[in-house]
Amino acid sequence: MTQSGEPKVQRYLALDAYRGFIMLMLVSHGFGFGDLAGDPTFGTIASWFEHKPWEGITFWDLVQPGFMYIVGVAMPFALAIRTQQGATFSDNARHVAIRSLKLIALSQLLSMGSSDHYRFQMINVLCQIALTYFLVFWILRLRFRWQAVIAVALLVFHTALFYLFPGPDGPYSQEGNIGQVIDKALMGYNYPGLWVGINFITSTVTTLVGAWTGMLLMQGRDHRHVVKTLLAGVAGGWVLGLAISPWNPIVKRICTASFTLYSGGWVLLGMLIFYAVVEVKGYRKWTHPLVVIGANSIFIYAGSGWILRPWLEKVVGVLTGNFSFIGTLAPVATALAVLAVMYWMNDWLYRRKIFIKV
Repeated sequence: MTQSGEPKVQRYLALDAYRGFIMLMLVSHGFGFGDLAGDPTFGTIASWFEHKPWEGITFWDLVQPGFMYIVGVAMPFALAIRTQQGATFSDNARHVAIRSLKLIALSQLLSMGSSDHYRFQMINVLCQIALTYFLVFWILRLRFRWQAVIAVALLVFHTALFYLFPGPDGPYSQEGNIGQVIDKALMGYNYPGLWVGINFITSTVTTLVGAWTGMLLMQGRDHRHVVKTLLAGVAGGWVLGLAISPWNPIVKRICTASFTLYSGGWVLLGMLIFYAVVEVKGYRKWTHPLVVIGANSIFIYAGSGWILRPWLEKVVGVLTGNFSFIGTLAPVATALAVLAVMYWMNDWLYRRKIFIKV
């Protein structure tokens, strides 16, 4: 019990491990398989670590939704702990607003460091998380039924935008869709890769589903109830996403409603698997490496995208000759070596209880 008489917020190892798994995928850069696209032996595996050019979905398309989902799962826990420590609603609102601004600033800094020609952007995963994190905080103030109404409204509103303002080839034109029109008007340019800034509208639903999962876990219900609820979410996401896909195609690059629902089913399945293995079955020791990675997610994410990884790749290349003696799998070996060093650095911080947060 806390000093206020409220029960202490339970910590779930499954959540920490799942966060670490998602971060591992996010910073792995496809484990080097991206360089093997078209290879007769490993080309199929390489395709798993590439985004779909437009319609459809791959494993790599699920990583960002997973990150946004896990941020949502952690929200109720973090806010409850702050409240137990004496924070008022105003304190929490200020904390959320400041943290969102910090994430946006960090996303710009990382974009600046990874490009020779910097322009303000809204598609970096940290920037998208900042927007959804801020919106979900306020949505959670409402009764659950109104939260559900808002989730549906966001998906409908996003879909309506594309239908009311179709591009040259229809609502979901690859070029000239409403997302690109808005970006051009607000930013003065369109993002490479057909990404659009209004993805945060539907991504907010992904983060909100994560928050609902966190609230489910905080209820302290029996394992059977949690598993059945998560399983219902998995099935619901898959069925609804596929059901509307003939009219609302599954496209990650513009984060369509069908993509949000279908990918949501997959990330919920990931949570279900981790919960079942770690919390229900009690297999916990194997999760330590993932917990280490997840504990300093900002450090490893920032390092993987800008300063740390490029430098490590050069060092590893010099020391190993870029693993050219291995042959085709040389890029994979290099990626794994770099990842091992990054893990060692995270482990060093973890053992000393140094946690870099925004």
